[in-house]
Amino acid sequence: QTSVLLVVVMTMMDLKSTKDVSMWMILRFTAPLVVLLVLSSPLSLAAASVEADDASTRQDDDGNDNSASKNNYIVGTGIYDMTGPVSQIGFMGYAKTSQIGHGIHTRLRSRAYIVSEIDPEAIENSDNKDDDTDVGVDSDELVFDTKVVLVEDKERERPYTTERLRKSSVTASTTAPAASSNEPSQKKKNADNDNALLKAASPDNTICFVSIDAGMGSDLLTLRVVNRLKELLPVAAATAVATDGGASDDRPLCHMDNLSISGTHTHSSPGGFLQYTLYQITTAGFSSEVMDAYVEGVAQSLLRAYSNMKRGSLTMNKGKLLDANINRSPTSYLLNPQSERDEFADEGDTDKTMLQLHFSHHVAKQGSNNDGDEEVESIGLINWFAVHGTSMNASNLLVSGDNKGYASYLMEKEMNPESLPGKGSFVAAYASTNLGDVSPNTDGPKCIDTGEPCDLVTSTCNGNTNLCIASGPGKHMRESAEIIGRKQFEKSVELMEGSGSGSIDVTGPVDFRHSFVDMSGLSIDLGNGTTVKTCPAALGFAFAGGTTDGPGQFPFHQSTNTSIPFWNMVSGFLSVPSKQQVACQAPKPILLNTGEIKLPYQWDPKTVPISIFRIGNLFILNVPAEFTTMAGRRLRKAVRAVLEEYIERNDDDGTIQTPPEVTIAGLANSYTHYVTTHEEYAGQRYEAASTLYGPYTLHGYIQEFERITRDLMEGKPSTSGNPPSDLGEKQISLIPPNRLDTVGLGKKYGSVAIEPKDSYVRGKDTVFVSFRSANPRNNQRIEGTFLTVDILTDDGNWETKYVDGDWSTRYYWNDSYDYGISFAEISWEIPDHAPRGLYRICHYGTRKTLIGNVEWLIMHAPGWWILDAFGSMAVGIFIEAVRTADYFSESLSRFLRGLSFARDKDFSGCSKSFLVRPR
Repeated sequence: QTSVLLVVVMTMMDLKSTKDVSMWMILRFTAPLVVLLVLSSPLSLAAASVEADDASTRQDDDGNDNSASKNNYIVGTGIYDMTGPVSQIGFMGYAKTSQIGHGIHTRLRSRAYIVSEIDPEAIENSDNKDDDTDVGVDSDELVFDTKVVLVEDKERERPYTTERLRKSSVTASTTAPAASSNEPSQKKKNADNDNALLKAASPDNTICFVSIDAGMGSDLLTLRVVNRLKELLPVAAATAVATDGGASDDRPLCHMDNLSISGTHTHSSPGGFLQYTLYQITTAGFSSEVMDAYVEGVAQSLLRAYSNMKRGSLTMNKGKLLDANINRSPTSYLLNPQSERDEFADEGDTDKTMLQLHFSHHVAKQGSNNDGDEEVESIGLINWFAVHGTSMNASNLLVSGDNKGYASYLMEKEMNPESLPGKGSFVAAYASTNLGDVSPNTDGPKCIDTGEPCDLVTSTCNGNTNLCIASGPGKHMRESAEIIGRKQFEKSVELMEGSGSGSIDVTGPVDFRHSFVDMSGLSIDLGNGTTVKTCPAALGFAFAGGTTDGPGQFPFHQSTNTSIPFWNMVSGFLSVPSKQQVACQAPKPILLNTGEIKLPYQWDPKTVPISIFRIGNLFILNVPAEFTTMAGRRLRKAVRAVLEEYIERNDDDGTIQTPPEVTIAGLANSYTHYVTTHEEYAGQRYEAASTLYGPYTLHGYIQEFERITRDLMEGKPSTSGNPPSDLGEKQISLIPPNRLDTVGLGKKYGSVAIEPKDSYVRGKDTVFVSFRSANPRNNQRIEGTFLTVDILTDDGNWETKYVDGDWSTRYYWNDSYDYGISFAEISWEIPDHAPRGLYRICHYGTRKTLIGNVEWLIMHAPGWWILDAFGSMAVGIFIEAVRTADYFSESLSRFLRGLSFARDKDFSGCSKSFLVRPR
């Protein structure tokens, strides 16, 4: 022991030899005394050991606090493709009948996050318990109707060809195979511990948040997702057993009350998934194809989040992001009191603070025998920043996640560098908040005919709304989306690294309150002895004028406070508002009295869902609308004031140990247009004209959120009205069914019509290839791709580098030809970082057949005027008549498909190879 101590001390003192006799003698005679003192103090030694062990569990290699007080959560993240049909379906957002999908810019994703609070005793017990029960589901257990062939596999003929997941097989299992070894591996121990924790998770102490790359949430979507989750997720183990003789609780971990489905508000996603008539006018009715894709995408992302729930921790940070948004209704903002605007002088007329929540897993360190050794694995983030998904303008016909989708793409590529889009374990959601009057087009509105500024009040150019359009900061819409998206991504990275206000640990309970509120006649106590009411839904004239991000299609303009007799007559055919309704909605002149139109079914929601989520000191307000900047500030301020009452009241017992952070999750669970302040409502710009329930709409929301916040803090259940009516059985669709595909005489599906050039320069050139193709509605290729960009590897195989979920690729379906002939036009904007080498572009599609294997006899002719295989003009005319009838008659289409030996046939094709070289 003395020798060891001598070596240690000499090393610390950097002694190169023992020639210094005096130093050597001192060490030689004092070291035994030191050793004796240490050995004679076992209590001190034990205390030091305990302290060291505690320190090792509190901090990882980066010095982050991992104590039980901050990681008494189990968390999971999941991502799934929800792109849906990319052709022949109108987009939701700009309300342009001409904006009908024709392909993909990026795929749309559903990103899910589950947080459950676990009693610390359950955590301690799980560390010492071996349990073979698996209440999760491994992604390898997902079963498909057809074989899944990933692009990473050697098989290159049919990548990503999948049909819908079978409902009966994609459910969370309740038992797992027994371990093959008597001594479980560290991975098995981790899984057992996590499963034990998950069994203790309660649906009463869990929140489930989903951010979707879509225009908004939908009450019908939420209802169908909840029903789907009952099929996918098991009943929560913590509530499956009846207590006190009562009935058992059959809820899964995620259910109606603790689920938030919030849209990013991209205006380049398929519509037709809201159940109210108003939102179906420009999409030709309801689309079951869109609804099914969205339901399955959300449900499967939650299933994936559930399947990887583990013990973890959350951190929160925030910071200002500048030059990424502007207020598109600045004159309305100025109607708010000067004193109130002065409170936000550092931010101005838009919220510029990004709030970010970071998720981590805590797992036992591989190869370590010390149960306290942990590794921290970053698994995802959610952040909220106010900006509209309108960088891609109304001329865009390609499905796109817009600027927030690009931010997610960049972060997920950064954190999952070896994965294709949507395939990595790290999930990054750039969610919406109070973005009602906030535009990404930072160059502002200008008259496109003169370049001069628009009229500030009416947003017109010589009285014409359609000439006043906002743009920038890029040269075109894709570049603008890139710039705004990259700004969000870069700020997000800074917050992950601890800049901004500094990361803080999220600690405390997980809880929620949910309520359905009838907004068509809600009584509101203004606190001064006055009681007012909200109104049945109605839209003003300025609603039809649109915004500077996307002007309307009719001769209306913003800031319209008077009605127009001609349009009063036109709208009167639908519903004439009563005197009470006119007075209630004043000063809004009513163009569409949507709350009182019943044909063919409701035009706008009457009952809306609201909820508040608590995760420690973070409070998330889930609102079914687009709140303007100041409206959102007032709502957050009101809820924060309620919370501060309880902070002061309960500060001693630590109910809330840090100041509460309140954020808004916008466009969640339903959609009710906009919410402005009372003052902004008087200005009747677009956002005010679209505030459905009258001038006291914001007051109503504030009152109801204060109510459920108090319920939350006092541990009381919240009263709730009846849920919205399910109008699913009444839905009407005028969307034409898929027409039959043809390719032309002597041609082949998947063959190349336009080949690429021989070589290109990366970072400068764009590759263009055209394939003979078919309608992409035939197969949505969920979790798949319509294209791949492959590089030839050194071993002579093709490796996929890019797919249709990448920002650099574009897939345009060109159906401008007659008789069902169409082309897939694929572009690849070669990134600067693309490796030098030989590439090819491949296309994958599915064609719709008529009479199975003999279809070539009659379907390959380009038109009725070409002699068919029988040499008969009459037969050709008959065939064209069948095609036409099939186009207009869904019942005939189903009959013809029933006759077919093969309803759908996959095809593929690849271009010639080409060289990509550096500049």
